[in-house]
Amino acid sequence: MLNRRILRIKVFKTLYSSELKGNSSLAEAEAQLESSCEATRDLYLFMLGVVSPLTAIAAEKIAAVRNKFNPTEDERNPNTRFADNALAGLLDSDPDFQKIYKKKKFSWEPYDLFLRKIYASVITKEYYARYMASSGPSLKEDCLLFRHIFEEEFTDSEEMSQILESMSIYWGEDLPYSLTYVCKTLDSLGKGNRWSLPPLYLSETRKGDDTEDDKLFARNLLRAAYLNYGKYGEIVAGSVSNWDNDRIVSTDMCLIILGMAEAVAFPTIPVKVTINEYVEISKYFGTPKSKLFVNGILDRTIQRLSSEGKITKSGKGLL
Repeated sequence: MLNRRILRIKVFKTLYSSELKGNSSLAEAEAQLESSCEATRDLYLFMLGVVSPLTAIAAEKIAAVRNKFNPTEDERNPNTRFADNALAGLLDSDPDFQKIYKKKKFSWEPYDLFLRKIYASVITKEYYARYMASSGPSLKEDCLLFRHIFEEEFTDSEEMSQILESMSIYWGEDLPYSLTYVCKTLDSLGKGNRWSLPPLYLSETRKGDDTEDDKLFARNLLRAAYLNYGKYGEIVAGSVSNWDNDRIVSTDMCLIILGMAEAVAFPTIPVKVTINEYVEISKYFGTPKSKLFVNGILDRTIQRLSSEGKITKSGKGLL
């Protein structure tokens, strides 16, 4: 589930948080990293669990209309396609999904008002109108409808972000990535496949003796940066004319040190890949000038470490 880019971001956040606190031990940082990784999959589960309560709201609305005094013909015979969608029943009857969902003690009940707002928005959309006008039940179309809902109703919802931040310190920025896997799950279920819990690390989906362990990658990257933070920080400061550590943006310093640690600790990862990864991450977590600063200083410090024989790469084109 977690790719290397996401793992680097999580290591960065963990290292940055540890440095801000100033007194976190390596063991505490490693525990925080592991919790952060698990949280992304937990958020995936929580979001996939919205299918049933959103469907229940649709069914409730239909029942309320039917029970009106002197309902119209349309109200007595409403379009129940959404309320009867097969996806909700599929997840509700899946023992594996229900077992882990209940084990996590997830529930959308406290956010019923928010879900009613989502439902009110959904029924005004063109994708919903097309779905309701289509003929015959179709699990594939049910899954496609919910794909639209996740992509268009939840992704940029400020209220959704506030709910997630109140539930977990790790969920605030994980929603887009978790929803990517929700949509992958919907595509798979729409093809008739059974639900299964996604492996936490992508390396778990690949077979072969040469497969690198992603969990080990994240842990070793954190350790390499944590244990060498002061030493690498001095190298960074010495690489900038008339500059010192206190004047370097803390997020930039953290990203550069991570890049140096990765270049030294992982002989099979090309230097260009390492530099490009942290430059990309700096675009989201640094200042407008961070990408240029991170790129220049990281390139300079890695060249220095290479000349000192502290960076060795195995294979062609890795330097």
